[in-house]
Order: sequence, then C-alpha cells, then structure tokens
Amino acid sequence: MKINVYHGDLPESFKAASIVALDSETMGLNPKRDKLCLIQISNGDEICHLVTIDLLNKKPVNLIKILKNNKIQKIFHYARFDVAVFKHNFKINIKNIYCTKIASKLVRTYTDKHGYKDLCSELLGKSISKTEQSSDWGGELTKDQQQYAATDVLYLHKIKDHLDRMLLREKRIKLAKACFDFIQYRTDLDNSGWADQDIFKH
Repeated sequence: MKINVYHGDLPESFKAASIVALDSETMGLNPKRDKLCLIQISNGDEICHLVTIDLLNKKPVNLIKILKNNKIQKIFHYARFDVAVFKHNFKINIKNIYCTKIASKLVRTYTDKHGYKDLCSELLGKSISKTEQSSDWGGELTKDQQQYAATDVLYLHKIKDHLDRMLLREKRIKLAKACFDFIQYRTDLDNSGWADQDIFKH
C-alpha cells in the first residue's frame, strides 16, 4: 500500500476512477458540532490518498468535484455518516452511492457483525487494527493515523466485489440499489433533526 498525504485538497493531476472508495475522519459523531479533519480516497489500486481538511483556509474544490460527479460511483462503509458530514460541510448533494454496511446487512443475515473489520476478516482474510479510530484527528497526522486512515479505504473495492456476488446470488441487487439511493434522503433527515427518529415506525 502506498499513502499520499495532501493538505487542503487533492492535486489537479489526480484522476478519479469510475468507482472510488471514500471515508472521513472527524472530531466526533455529530456532523454539525464536530470538525471534519480528513478525507480518504482510493481508486482501488493499492494507493490511498489522504486529504487533511482546513475549511477556514481552503475549500477542497477538486475533491468536491469528485463527490458531485454522478458518473463516479462512491463506495463507503456506513455511507450514512460520511455523506451527512460532506453534505453539512460542503453543501452538496451526493448520488451514485454504494454502502458496504448496507449490502452486508442485506446478504450476511447469518451474523450481526457488519463492521469494516469484520468484512475484511471474513471476505478477504485480512486482519486490520482499529486502534486509532478514536484518536485525535485535529492535529498533525501520526504515521499510525495515516496507516489506519488509508486502510479504511484500501479494501472497499474488493469487499464490494464480494458483496455484489452475494447480492446477485440472494436476488437482492434491486433492493440494495433502492437502499443506496435512499441515503441522500436519509442524510437530509439526519442533518435536519430526525437523526434519532424512525419516521417509518408506527
């Protein structure tokens, strides 16, 4: 794995593939309160690009173009959080989303373990560490943080391939697509005050 670190934005020379893996690191789990510190992106080529975010000084224009490009599919693990964070910070709508957590819940019904670490272990035979998950992302990135952040997008393309085969086998591709498409509305609800409410409940 190769790691590239950029400050403020991706370089103009970065070319996004038709499918990219994305993740984010924040100072907490409340998009309106907690600062967005880092965005990770990978084309699935064993190269992970880390972009430190400093919205007071620089808007990540090149990165935002990728997020807004509906022709590019964006793979997330738990897209609901990352998409809500990007919407709140960049005031953009994001479409063509794939969420490995949702896909896992639709086809791996034999387990309640749907975390990224669980998927890496079962589907890919990869053991990853989540030690840095709750660390302070607001300062200079340590080597351990860089490694952790990069690993969070390193395997998403391969996990998607495995889950796609399972979705096809279980005849749940159409249902998965509908769930992925709904994420843009679920995150609108989250950011508008309905994060803890299931409006479909009786």
